[in-house]
Amino acid sequence: MAVVKESEIRITVGLDENKIPESINWSATDGGVTNENAKAMMMGVWDDKTSECLRIDLWTKDMLMDDMKRMFHQTFISMADGYERATEDTALAADMRDFARYFGEKSGIIEAPKD
Repeated sequence: MAVVKESEIRITVGLDENKIPESINWSATDGGVTNENAKAMMMGVWDDKTSECLRIDLWTKDMLMDDMKRMFHQTFISMADGYERATEDTALAADMRDFARYFGEKSGIIEAPKD
């Protein structure tokens, strides 16, 4: 199929003198997002030549530790949801959600169920 439209997602990272992120801003033309601020980002890009996921993980100096824990917890849940949509493997997706719950409990961002 031929490409009939292009869409752009732009990420701008402001660095300090030591090349540590001070700011992260992003825009998505088709999503109606223009120069929104973010404290952290995680991105994976699949390289089919090397069969590897190339990753970019960035966070600003003022990203709070509890927010980072929440971000990872929500990322695990999102990964399980995406995996299930892509593969229809509900059992393994459920295992991934179980790990997300375990992570949330161990990191203190969600309460363990009371027996």
